[in-house]
This record gives sequence, structure tokens and C-alpha cells, in this order.
Amino acid sequence: MERVNVVGAGLAGSEAAWTLVRLGIPVRLYEMRPLRMTPAHSTGGFAEIVCSNSLGGEGPANAKGLLQAEMRLLGSLVMEAAEGARVPAGGALAVDREAFSHRITERLGQHPLVEVVREEVAEVPEGLTVLATGPLTSEPLAEALRRRFGDHFLAYYDAASPIVLYESIDLSKCFRAGRYGQSADYLNCPLTEEEYRRFYQALLQAERHLGHDWEKLEFFEACVPVEELARRGYQTLLFGPMKPVGLKDPRTGREPFAVVQLRQEDKAGRMWSLVGFQTGLKWPEQKRLIQMIPGLEGAEIVRYGVMHRNTYLNAPRLLWETLEFRAQEGLFAAGVLAGVEGYLESAATGFLAGLNAARRALGLSPVAPPEESMLGGLVRYLATANPEGFQPMYANWGLVPPLEGRMGKKEKREAMYRRGLGAFAAWLSALRPPLPGARELAEAQGG
Repeated sequence: MERVNVVGAGLAGSEAAWTLVRLGIPVRLYEMRPLRMTPAHSTGGFAEIVCSNSLGGEGPANAKGLLQAEMRLLGSLVMEAAEGARVPAGGALAVDREAFSHRITERLGQHPLVEVVREEVAEVPEGLTVLATGPLTSEPLAEALRRRFGDHFLAYYDAASPIVLYESIDLSKCFRAGRYGQSADYLNCPLTEEEYRRFYQALLQAERHLGHDWEKLEFFEACVPVEELARRGYQTLLFGPMKPVGLKDPRTGREPFAVVQLRQEDKAGRMWSLVGFQTGLKWPEQKRLIQMIPGLEGAEIVRYGVMHRNTYLNAPRLLWETLEFRAQEGLFAAGVLAGVEGYLESAATGFLAGLNAARRALGLSPVAPPEESMLGGLVRYLATANPEGFQPMYANWGLVPPLEGRMGKKEKREAMYRRGLGAFAAWLSALRPPLPGARELAEAQGG
């Protein structure tokens, strides 16, 4: 059987390749790293995580929790690797980056149906293909897509948070806690009103990588750099990454005026990232500002925040809900390139693109999950959103049909979770040919 091309071995491409080989379809997996690196990546490993190490909140009241549950049912490689590389993060699923990437690289690299090709792809390959080149699609391939489909590309800027060494944190000035009494998996650095005022003023004056062109950029709202948030007003950070709500300093018994949270990055707990502190500031400025935070005066920064350009398709103009291009049968897009935001969402669309590429290879029509499921709601949004001003979308309860009747917010979301997971399980059970192992899991869920 002819190999299916998967371009890009990030989370979306890795999940697409895994889905294909599970159905017995040979894969040619292209990855240009490490021969050609991107501004954000540092290794040649598959599914390298470059921003936050969190795959989102867990549980039946959380939209990402439903998407995680759907992916567990389908036998996701990304979810398998995430469970094996999990680090404490309160109510969220966070991973050790290196262990996570290593697991996925090993599973795909050793699979007999996977041919790994380490080269940059400058043209859309012939034959069945999944494009999963991520937010940093190389310019030659982007130009090839423009020539083929027209100028339907949009772009936004994304930024990553700095990471500091745990041993360099002054724990006498911090406290462990989770919001509203959740497990104490976060380190919290409290600031007084005066400390916050000084930090805020220094942040406004800090030198940016892009200087005066910064204000011309468009940011995806879930990834706005902290310095851009500060420019929106004195209190913006207090309702964003520095909000103290739900956190009590055990030394005072009160909520601090402001707080900076740190989240564990690796299993050993040696590295911690500043939550919500995505930034594009120059590195000396990042160091100066971080060391203004109580408890981080001597912080050793092991990775500075970086800002990079993300490229994505105007999905409503170009893609069906099956993630197949409207203008070219047998060509699929997945991940950030397809118009989703988030690691989990990228992997989930990689699964669907891989599934449908496999179905095309087997002479079957592409399919999409039911609209009650989170993945089904997400891909329907991509295909039907207003193309004017389209921005990447992440898992949220607004993507699925609402429930009728009067009930509390938590109760309603948990009911939507059960409905969505049941619908997804029934859809998986009915798939022919079935995904190995997924049918049994889905039927158990349905029962």
C-alpha cells in the first residue's frame, strides 16, 4: 500500500501518524528538525513542547477535560505519553517536556510502518497527505500553499513563559497553594501594593524585541504577552496572571495584593515556569523584572521567554469539518495550521486528520465526530466560523450544543461532559474499520 505523507512531527503530526499506523497504513513522516530549527524549538524530538507544559484542566466540569477523555478513549499516543510524563499541577494535566517528547519519538521512530524523513518540505507532497507543520510552518511551504489555494493565511504572535531553577527560589518568601483550596501544586510569590506598583512601572518601561512595531501586532487573546497586558491598564494584570483571588498567604491569613504563580515543569521538580508570563521582552529585561518579584531575587533562568510568529489557515474558507481541504481531496490539515490553539487540540485534530487520511487510503469517505463531543464541536467551528477576522480556537463549552433546563453551572457542564463522552464513545464504536483497542474502550464507556 502507498505510504501516506505526514508533514511535521509535532503533537498533531505525531498523533496523525500514530492513527494511520494503527489502521495498518504505512506513513512517511517528514520532520525538518534538527537539520533546520525554528525560533522556538531546541531539539529534533517529536512533539517537543515549547510553551506551557500544561495540556489543560482535567475533570468533568472542564472543556479540556472532555477532550482529554475523548482522546483516552481513542487510544491517543499523546495522552499515553502525557500520563507517563505527568508532573503535579493541581487540577491540570502537565508533563515533563523531555520525557513526553522522548516517549513519542521512540514509539514512532521504532514503528515498522513509519519511515522518518529528516528534511524540509518546500512543496505539498503528491498523494494522500496530512499537513501538520504547526505554528512555525516554513516559508517555502507557506508560499506553496498560497500559490495553490490563494492568500488565505492569517498570522498571530505567540509567546512562551520563562523557566527558573527551583533551587534558586527563596522559599521563605513564597507559599505553596492552589486556588480555592485545590492541591498545593503551585508556588506563589505574593506582592504588596507597593511591590506591584514598582513591578508594573518597570514592565511598562522594559525594552521589547520588536520595539515600536509591537503595537501593530495582533495577539491571540489566550497568549497575550505579559508586557502587552500591562499596557492595557494598571489593573489588567490583577485580573489576569497576577490575580490573587482564591489564594491565602498562610503567614497572614489574607489574600495578597498580587501574586505570581510558578508551576512545576519537570518530574524532578527542578524547573518551574511563571504561569501566564508569556513574554517577548529582551532577555536582560526579563532577568531584571523576574528578580524584582519577591522570592525570585536570585532566580536562575534556565529558559527565557520567546516570542514567535504563528501561521495558520483561514479554516472556514479552506477546510471541511473532516479537516480535508475543500479544493483538494486527499489533502488534510491538522494542529495550529488548521486553526486550533493548544497542544491538546492540536493532537486531537491530528487524530482526525490521520483517521480520515487512512479512510481515503482504504476507499472510504472522511468522517467527523458528533457535535456533542468536544472534538466534533471544535472541527465544526473550524469549518463554519465567520472567515472575517478568524482566529484560532481552543476547547470550550461554547463549541457544543447547550443543554435545556435549569441547573447550576457546574451541574450543567458535568451533564454536557457525560453527554459528549457518550456520543463520542458511540461514534468510535461504530467506526469501520475500528481503531484497535478503541472500540473496546468506547463500548465500555457506553455501557
